[in-house]
Amino acid sequence: MRYGFWLPVFGGWLRNVEDENMPTTFEYAKEVIQSAENWGYEATLILELYLNDIKGVKKDTLEGWSLAAALAAVTEKIEIIQAVRPIYHNPAVTAKQAATIDHISQGRFTLNVVSGWWEEEAKQYGGDFTSHDERYERTSEFVEILKGLWTEETFSYQGKYYKIENTHLFPKPVQKPTIKLYAGGESDKGKEVISNYCDAYVMHGGTVDEVKVKIEDMKQRRAKAGKQPLATFGMAAYVICRDTENEAYAELERITNVKDLSGYAGFKDFTTKSELEQKLQLQDYSVSNRGLRPNLVGTPEQIAKRILEYEKAGVNLLLLQCSPQLEEMERFAKRVMPKVEELRGALTK
Repeated sequence: MRYGFWLPVFGGWLRNVEDENMPTTFEYAKEVIQSAENWGYEATLILELYLNDIKGVKKDTLEGWSLAAALAAVTEKIEIIQAVRPIYHNPAVTAKQAATIDHISQGRFTLNVVSGWWEEEAKQYGGDFTSHDERYERTSEFVEILKGLWTEETFSYQGKYYKIENTHLFPKPVQKPTIKLYAGGESDKGKEVISNYCDAYVMHGGTVDEVKVKIEDMKQRRAKAGKQPLATFGMAAYVICRDTENEAYAELERITNVKDLSGYAGFKDFTTKSELEQKLQLQDYSVSNRGLRPNLVGTPEQIAKRILEYEKAGVNLLLLQCSPQLEEMERFAKRVMPKVEELRGALTK
């Protein structure tokens, strides 16, 4: 199991807690990622949202690509997974930006391709928000251009959404043959795009059984598409680790007690503009990306046992959220990660 985390760009992950002691600043983000490297985390996911989806649209949020480039320059080992939404980007320019950051990071920069779901944000920031399937059609063209520019000396493309002619991109990325592409999706169209174009599948939080079904389905789709098996199956999860189970569940009650809906501005778009496999309730939306469904809540041993269940189901990358970030990430690294290794070792004897 590899351990990653969501980089804080919103001032926290909790819609029901106003101040999580997680300032929306570059200095805090740098402290988190540099500490994470020392604690054994291997990847971070940086969101690309121009409005604050957690604390409310009038609250601060950091721009992902600027942050990724800056953090690539002050880290040494950690993989930086930057979200990219084609509805806001020129693919040729994006390919150039990504190749540049890949050089800054010396081959540690990857992309999480997101077709987009927040219509109101698109109105405010000029995104071309079309129907669900059209957004995935655009994504397919976008990725084809990225890969073409990263691998070919001269590349041209004529599509429904994009046209480029005799385009040169140098230097090519450090990674060969291309920068690694992650993506998530639950609709048939989304899974079709992922199985044909991407290298890794990332999932919203789910139960062990839910996730196992998704992984097996994606393996079959990948084989049917004639592609090599995906190397990475990642899952979002929110962690609450405490000395006792009662303490952990008291914290769970605190963060899911919905009182103020200001942080739920994107709830309707997320649940109606995306084709989700599980119906989402407001309590689930208290933490983004269904992070509570994996139930990584309890003592270090309880959480470690749960992680091993996901590992057995096929998950090999956990993308964790927690609050406050620094303190909880350190607790997880020092108490849960070693316990996972201890229990795994005991099972193999």
